[in-house]
Order: sequence, then structure tokens, then C-alpha cells
Amino acid sequence: MEVTETPDEAALARVETELAAFNDADVGPSEKATLAIIVRDENGAVLAGISGYTAWGWLYIQKLWVDDSLRGQGMAGRMLAAAEEEAERRGCHSALIDTFNPSAEKAYTRQGYVEFGRLENFPIGRSRIFLQKRLPSSHTKI
Repeated sequence: MEVTETPDEAALARVETELAAFNDADVGPSEKATLAIIVRDENGAVLAGISGYTAWGWLYIQKLWVDDSLRGQGMAGRMLAAAEEEAERRGCHSALIDTFNPSAEKAYTRQGYVEFGRLENFPIGRSRIFLQKRLPSSHTKI
């Protein structure tokens, strides 16, 4: 057994590949696909973005960032809407996001996300909040 801060990339790839194969056999193919939304300025510099993926009918937003110059202008909401629209196009019925930032939690709630779980002191003094949203077109599918 090896404990390391610098794991071998091939070993990590093997773990991911084998786990995906196991899960696919257990619950069906995930059809996992990366999803990114990137906002650039006129010079091509990245000012905001979302990274995540779709799998098993869910959109999972792993990261969402907005530069200070665009905060308070609804950029997070517009990016979330674009990600949700693409997720629906891919056949997703719901979306998932988490945060420990109170301002981000408010932004996600304004977009229709609802808390379903919370880890206290993650990080210390804050709570990590897990939110979900049922996507509009799924209301007749599920």
C-alpha cells in the first residue's frame, strides 16, 4: 500500500477506468461527458467559467468562478442557465452543485437550487452546502 501526495498518473487512470467499468456494469452506462462554460474578454482572457460533467442524467457542477470585475452582474446565473440548457440537451433531469461560500449559496438559491445536505466545519467555521435542482424539461419525464 502506498500513501503519497504525488500519485502515479497511470495508477490514477487505472483506478478511474476500473471504477467506471464497475459502476457501468452495476447501474448502466454513465455516458459521462465533460461540460464547460468559459467567459472571455475581448482579448481572450478568461473572466469566468464553469467546469463539470453530465452523467446518469445529472449535471454536476464541480467548479464555478467569476472574476471580481463581473461579480454582481448576474454572470453566475447566466452561466448556470447555459450549463443547465446543455445538460437538458444531453438528456439530464437534474443538477447538483456544492459550496461553502454564503454568497454563492444565495446565487444558487436564486437560480432555483435547493439545499439537500450540509457538512458542518468544512472548512472550519463554514458549512459545505449541497444543492440540487430539477431541470425544467424533466418535470414531465420523471
